[in-house]
Amino acid sequence: MSFKKVAFNEFINPIECLQQMVSAYTDYLKIAEQEKTKRREIDAWEKATIAKINVQRELLMAYLDRSFDERAENFRALFALVDSAIASDNNQQLALTLNSITEIAKASPFKELANLGSVRAALDNPDYEWTF
Repeated sequence: MSFKKVAFNEFINPIECLQQMVSAYTDYLKIAEQEKTKRREIDAWEKATIAKINVQRELLMAYLDRSFDERAENFRALFALVDSAIASDNNQQLALTLNSITEIAKASPFKELANLGSVRAALDNPDYEWTF
């Protein structure tokens, strides 16, 4: 068995090898920059989304606060009427007032929030007018 001597440059072209390395490194730098840009975009999107969620949360909490405040005031007024009706032996007024209390108690402030799709649409609409 005899081995033929082969020159090093017959198998590997050093210039082509260097060009491939430079090309691969250039591609790496481009991809690394693209990924940095994507991360910055994701970070910006995250901050904007969190800010939007916080605004929506504040609106919802304000709605619930006012809704419960209004209910509490209604109950106070109605129970004052109950006391008045009892004191004056006015059974008709007592029955009407107790019926009103029952109806208000049945209605939940969350009832309007049951349809989350409409709430979401209202929260997304900057021109939506909230009434409390």
